[in-house]
Amino acid sequence: MGDWSYLALLLDKVQSHSTVVGKIWMSVLFLFRIFVLGAAADKVWGDEVSEFHCDTMEPGCEHACYNWKFPLSYVHYWVLQITFVSTPTLVYLGHAVHIIHREKKMMGQQLGDTSTDSGGRVPKKPKYTDDRGKVKIKGVLFCTYMSQLVIKILLEVGFTVGQFYIFGPIFMESYFHCTMSPPCARFSGAQCYISRPTEKTIFIFFMLVVSGVSVLLNVVEIIYLLCSRSRGNSKKRLAAYQQYVLSSQHGPATTSHYGGVPLQGLTVHCNDDKHVDSDSKEKDT
Repeated sequence: MGDWSYLALLLDKVQSHSTVVGKIWMSVLFLFRIFVLGAAADKVWGDEVSEFHCDTMEPGCEHACYNWKFPLSYVHYWVLQITFVSTPTLVYLGHAVHIIHREKKMMGQQLGDTSTDSGGRVPKKPKYTDDRGKVKIKGVLFCTYMSQLVIKILLEVGFTVGQFYIFGPIFMESYFHCTMSPPCARFSGAQCYISRPTEKTIFIFFMLVVSGVSVLLNVVEIIYLLCSRSRGNSKKRLAAYQQYVLSSQHGPATTSHYGGVPLQGLTVHCNDDKHVDSDSKEKDT
């Protein structure tokens, strides 16, 4: 197996830019796919070619039967699957890093402008990060995140269907009858044998189950993001409605149409004027 350290380092950075379900998906990818594939694939499939035999002496027949049974190595196919499935996540990581860097640069310029500006303008708060520096999946990042989830689901399903199309059934039989007429015998063919079929069947079934769990986690994450966004929009609408109700109840009773002067102050002044007029009338009499 190749060195997975660079891919693992990149995917580890996604942890700070993902949801809780996304972090679980990342753990499944590391532990049950990359780690298991790197640790056990060579032991399970190392004798894939050397222990493949056919009961024939015809030159080229054994190689033709092997290529017919295994047109592509299982291990290489799973490596391609992990690489393609991880690519949308890495694209989202690059987009998120780009947006956050641009936002930090804009905030730095804004702080510099407010420090030299005598008007005292209040700087805007960052849109995609909170006070702790955690990324908020909203706006453009929300669209990118949802897109990469959908693409990952399609890739997982496509690779699973492709595995059935290329390799056939899940269960690996211990022997099979090869009927490749050239270069094997035209009528009798050859009987070929596969080493450790039960162990390879378990490994194939395990990788398919992990792929299904990955699809399920992506679907759950889509539902989680949609529910979180709907809940946030509901809170915003409720806060706006409460602010509107409070402003409609207290706004007209405390202010007038003339520059926002309190009406209660005007009534006090009017009463004082009436009191002064009555006192002057008593003095005149």
